[in-house]
Amino acid sequence: MAKVTRIAYSHNLNAGKLDQLKEIASRLGNLRTEVWHRYGSISGVGHYSRQIRDEWLAENRQFDVPARLWKETLRDTFDDICLYREAAKVKVRKAISKRTMVGAPSPVSRSGQKDESERKRLFTLLKNDRWTEDRYLRRMMRKNCKHGQTEVDNQIILDTGCYTTFERNGQAWIKVMSLERGKRIAIRLKTNRAPTGTLRLILRDCRVEVHYAVDANQCSIGPCGENVVGIDKGYSEVFVDSEGQVHGDELGAVLSAESDFLKTKYQRRNKLKAIAEAKSKKAQNIFENNLGRKKLNNRKALHRTNVRDKVFKAVHSIADKAKTIVCEDLSSPISSKKKYGKNQNRRLNGWVKGLMQEALNSVSQRRGSSLVLVNCAYTSQMDSRHGVLLGQRSGDSFHCFDGVVLHADQNAARNILARKDDPEIHLWTPFQKVKSILLERTEQFQTRLGLLNQDSSCNEEQLLLFPLSTESESLFN
Repeated sequence: MAKVTRIAYSHNLNAGKLDQLKEIASRLGNLRTEVWHRYGSISGVGHYSRQIRDEWLAENRQFDVPARLWKETLRDTFDDICLYREAAKVKVRKAISKRTMVGAPSPVSRSGQKDESERKRLFTLLKNDRWTEDRYLRRMMRKNCKHGQTEVDNQIILDTGCYTTFERNGQAWIKVMSLERGKRIAIRLKTNRAPTGTLRLILRDCRVEVHYAVDANQCSIGPCGENVVGIDKGYSEVFVDSEGQVHGDELGAVLSAESDFLKTKYQRRNKLKAIAEAKSKKAQNIFENNLGRKKLNNRKALHRTNVRDKVFKAVHSIADKAKTIVCEDLSSPISSKKKYGKNQNRRLNGWVKGLMQEALNSVSQRRGSSLVLVNCAYTSQMDSRHGVLLGQRSGDSFHCFDGVVLHADQNAARNILARKDDPEIHLWTPFQKVKSILLERTEQFQTRLGLLNQDSSCNEEQLLLFPLSTESESLFN
């Protein structure tokens, strides 16, 4: 069953309780630093959190915190190390595939030639954490998995034995282990639902965030629709679908306004910082009263919540109508020769395409929609009526070769939907090959259009009725 994270916030937490929690988090932060230092490199391969815990218990090590707290922190930190190492393995697997690919200019395998058995051998060693036995794997892992470190000292991990919950006056409370034996710290929450399972307490800006996981089906709104829809990710709006409906409008206005505000804000802060560094008499006063981060952090959190809310609502509105959602894969960076101004580049840097993809993956899984990723090359530069590279995009308009003006985002969404069933352009087709395929189709289309112009008895509508000679031309029907 898929899980989603929920966050509950503390309500009117007094300074005394906050200081106790900060002291616990600080001591556990020292433990996190030690674990990363000792096991965050190659020396930690083959070790497990339970094994380390048993060794420390046998040595009777003391951490000045309750045993249940440091055990959970050790487990959580070691899970982070393993996750960091697994992320490096993704890059190493790609390197292995390239090294063992037939025709690749890399050293031969032990058998004297590159073959599938060598690839399987390397993959097996990597999967079973035995990559230290192979010189090549060891070198690649050291290259892609540097020695990690952490500065986290504001988190507390609680298992079900470290806290209790109760309700009072319609609000949920939790009582957390303290440094004093037999006494717990009561925290009032801004919710009437008590958190369950393993909790992660994060101390931020004089309040406590309680993170916990719940089943995704508990958050489901309803089943998905029945249509097949292509969508185009945008900046001014979240999505535009192939039927012309806009989902999540005003996103661009929110992103641009926040970007412009931060530009002005940081210009003024940099000026104050320069004054503080030049005039020592004013430095302390400026740093204490003018260069704080509390308001900025609160504004950043509010902006992130607002944008996330818009994106998820847009995805839910798509899921209401679509059983199959077709979208372009934008996971790889796309280089563009088009030059923008400084202000426009700054605003585009705040685009949340990663959040859009996260929302699509999460909502489609929870509501039963099928999410199909397609190749993104040239979807915004094609005429969706004929599937050819004719026309030009200008802002929100796409000017076709015959004078027709289409909505640029809807045109792109229709191209994305058509690419779902394209037999020649697949998800991993290089953009150079995509361009050559589209240019070939465009040339064939122009040839047929020229023949039609010579025959006065034919009109443009009959163009789509002409027999096609190649497999690529069948997409025009």
